[in-house]
Amino acid sequence: MMDINVTSDDLALLTKWDTPTICNALEEIIPERRGYGFTTTHLFSLDPALPPICGFARTATIRAAAPSPETSEQMVAKRAAYYEYVAAAPAPTIVVIQDIDPQPGVGAFWGEVQTNIHKGLGVLGAVTNGSFRDVPDSARGFNLIGGKVGPSHAFVHLVDIDCQVTVFGLTAKTNDIIHADQHGAVLIPPAAVKQITAVVDLISRREKVILEAAKSADFTIAKLKTAMGQMKDIH
Repeated sequence: MMDINVTSDDLALLTKWDTPTICNALEEIIPERRGYGFTTTHLFSLDPALPPICGFARTATIRAAAPSPETSEQMVAKRAAYYEYVAAAPAPTIVVIQDIDPQPGVGAFWGEVQTNIHKGLGVLGAVTNGSFRDVPDSARGFNLIGGKVGPSHAFVHLVDIDCQVTVFGLTAKTNDIIHADQHGAVLIPPAAVKQITAVVDLISRREKVILEAAKSADFTIAKLKTAMGQMKDIH
């Protein structure tokens, strides 16, 4: 269950750093989780210039290659239930959608309409292995990363909502904490949230020693070894 002590302010603080930096911190805080909990395939970014986002997951699965077996009325009801679920507390939210077709991305769920609806419902962005379209017309400021860009929505429809999903190695369920940017996405365990600031500071101070040496005009192997030794003394 979600730690009720994690607030929107806590998550907003984590957007000061990009997702690789968050991954660095988690490697220190939870070393046994170093090899999983993040996306492992390149995702296309709707707008790479956008800052990182951090929010509570809202999850769903979709298909697009063939028509839904449900009636129009059932599909409308499911879409309404999905929007209610997406808009529910806690906020802010990030939608994680898994396209479960054999070939994901045949049809795009995300485009001008869905990005604007979700942004209006308080969603910061989305992570999907499916496709997105309407690149110039999608909602500005909506941080979306997806498996591909495509022209059509085909037969795209919701299959399940409020379910466990896996998108390129990232497994998430409702209210999991997700951090994402143009590099990809990572799941943050609630217990780690308030440790990240101090760990990022420690890592930054260690890296500064190496970076300053590497960028100096008289950088040598000897100076690199000295800097590496100094790093060990920074706690």
